Amino acid sequence: MLVKLLREYLRPYRRPIAFIVGLQFLATLAMLYLPTLNADIIDTGVLTGNTGYIWRTGALMLGITLGQIACQICAVYFAARTAMAVGRDLRSAQFRQVQRFSAREIGGIGTPSLITRSTNDVQQVQMLVLLFFIMTVSAPIMMVGSIVMALNQNVTLSGLLVVIIPVLAIVLGLIISRMVPLFRATQGKLDSINRVLREQITGVRVVRAFVRDDRERDRFEDASNELLQVSLGAGKLMSLMFPSVMLVVNLSSVAVLWFGGHLINDGRMQIGALTAFLSYLMQTLMSIMMTVFTFMQVPRATVSAERIREVLTTESSVVPPANPRVPDAVHGTMELRSAEFCYPGAEKAVLQDVSLLARPGETTAIIGSTGAGKTTLLSLIPRLMDVTGGAVLVDGVDVRELDPDVLTKAVGYVPQRPYLFSGTVASNLRYGNRDATDEELWHALEIAQGKDFVEAMPDGLQSPIAQGGTNVSGGQRQRLAIARALVRRPEIYLFDDSFSALDYATDARLRAALARETREATVVIVAQRVSTIRHADSIIVLDAGRVVGTGTHAELMDGNETYREIVLSQLTEQEAAA
Repeated sequence: MLVKLLREYLRPYRRPIAFIVGLQFLATLAMLYLPTLNADIIDTGVLTGNTGYIWRTGALMLGITLGQIACQICAVYFAARTAMAVGRDLRSAQFRQVQRFSAREIGGIGTPSLITRSTNDVQQVQMLVLLFFIMTVSAPIMMVGSIVMALNQNVTLSGLLVVIIPVLAIVLGLIISRMVPLFRATQGKLDSINRVLREQITGVRVVRAFVRDDRERDRFEDASNELLQVSLGAGKLMSLMFPSVMLVVNLSSVAVLWFGGHLINDGRMQIGALTAFLSYLMQTLMSIMMTVFTFMQVPRATVSAERIREVLTTESSVVPPANPRVPDAVHGTMELRSAEFCYPGAEKAVLQDVSLLARPGETTAIIGSTGAGKTTLLSLIPRLMDVTGGAVLVDGVDVRELDPDVLTKAVGYVPQRPYLFSGTVASNLRYGNRDATDEELWHALEIAQGKDFVEAMPDGLQSPIAQGGTNVSGGQRQRLAIARALVRRPEIYLFDDSFSALDYATDARLRAALARETREATVVIVAQRVSTIRHADSIIVLDAGRVVGTGTHAELMDGNETYREIVLSQLTEQEAAA
């Protein structure tokens, strides 16, 4: 999976990669040549007292060293740029894919996990690419070159490499094989910490209201300790790696000096050659160490690549039509025809055989007990999810056949939990229409009963809004979300219990203003509060995912027991009849 992912995302950077490989090749050749020159200085210059030869060869070594440094700096520069570009492309690809997901896919993978995959997982793959170009590219050249140069110095002594290299490879292979499952567990533990931390930050008011600080602190500590234990396990194995390598390297050096000393004593080897051979041995082992250092990152990067690939290969259940239909105009007639929806793996459908018709100029209300499927029903209209049976139609066209842009522009959706983005009041309102003028924004705020509190803010439309709208009240968030939908001026308005945080007086004024503003549009309101929907042109009563009643308030009070129970749980008999 890792190789496949890197092959795909490194392909656009073939030219910089070729340049990096060329620079690393030149730098490695220079490094390989230096021990031979050093041996010549010892054998030809130092032992014979030839000072001129020492100066000339030393100058040559200095020039080669400067060239090697220049090549290495350039290689690292281009390697860093390429690795960062790959990281950028992976984050961008994941972001684009997540934007296509429906609520089903986002819920399946989980928001905390998606954040980790777009940040930490990408960083692991990015780091592997950087280490590969900086260290591993030159390692094979250095290893082969060092062995060849060592053979050139002394064939007999080179026999030690046949023992040293396999021993080092076996030691490192055993350690790395034990690290893979630990790195896999580490990424899962990071997801857990992200989830707990996200819940605690989002629900900090609830935590404090119920004085659950100690419990939440314990939850976070438990998640942190789980990550700590897994990280300690991986850390212990990593701490074994370098001492093991150094043990093999030092024992190898002792062996070379031991056997090399005997060869020099027998006149079969020169002192300079032994020095050069020792340097080539170190370079051979160093190349293995560099490869191993990169491969230490491979287990974790492999796990991260699998998680990234899962996001990139997950197909959205909401698929754009192959041949989208683009009507000349959208009038706003919306119909559900025997619609059904069932979550994957669920034993029972959330919605079953739901049929309703909402026309322009009319207000259609949906009411029902908690869990009746009201929010799910509304989510089917803008294709946040697709029906698993039946159809949703706009102007007689199945929404699965409509051009997504046409459908998006035709629907103004105010969710049950209104969300505001970090920015200003104006930037949030223009999320519905980026070309809206200030006059249009103030008009939308006036309809949504939000003009007064925005005018009271120090900077008016330019007043800052925190992420999630945490610096305004729940009622203000709802009114800003309603204003955002009004700025869009769609043909279909969907209000999912969007008036629940408003007091009765503000609710009444807002509904009256909305009725005037949306008199030519189709309005669908989901509400728990009977007073919000009692004057609707048509009321749909949902119970356990089925439509159990349709009609006006008076008609349902007379002939629908489910609706009557809901109404009388909130109003008296006299108030309901008024």
